[in-house]
Amino acid sequence: MTVTASARRKARHYAMQALYQWQMAGASLNAIEAEFHADNDMSKTDVAYFRELFHGVAKNLDDIEGTYAQYLDRSVEELDPVSRALLRMSTYELKNRIDVPYKVVINEAVALAKKFGPTDAFKFINGILDKVAAKERSVEVKADKG
Repeated sequence: MTVTASARRKARHYAMQALYQWQMAGASLNAIEAEFHADNDMSKTDVAYFRELFHGVAKNLDDIEGTYAQYLDRSVEELDPVSRALLRMSTYELKNRIDVPYKVVINEAVALAKKFGPTDAFKFINGILDKVAAKERSVEVKADKG
């Protein structure tokens, strides 16, 4: 399957939901992943990307949280679960998927925050990810700003 922007968007959508479920229920990653495959039509989803995001966040959680936590005005534990899942997933992408432009990562997270997050969470997410991108993707951000 050719990877399309739409297939990646669905992968992020499901990965964010799977991360949310993992942090709320504490079930095993494999059980949650199997449930997502059973409960959702994944035919138009970049399944490999979904799996990488979901497992990659869990495997690198301390590093990921250490990266974005320094920009928070509260503790990670005080974040609402949707914002926490989005910051985890997007920080993973910014750190590990340099093939994906930083603006795409941020725009996708903002769109998901608008859809699933509390009121105005998207503004908070945007601000934190801008700071993470400036540090993790400094060359790309500087080149983009001209």
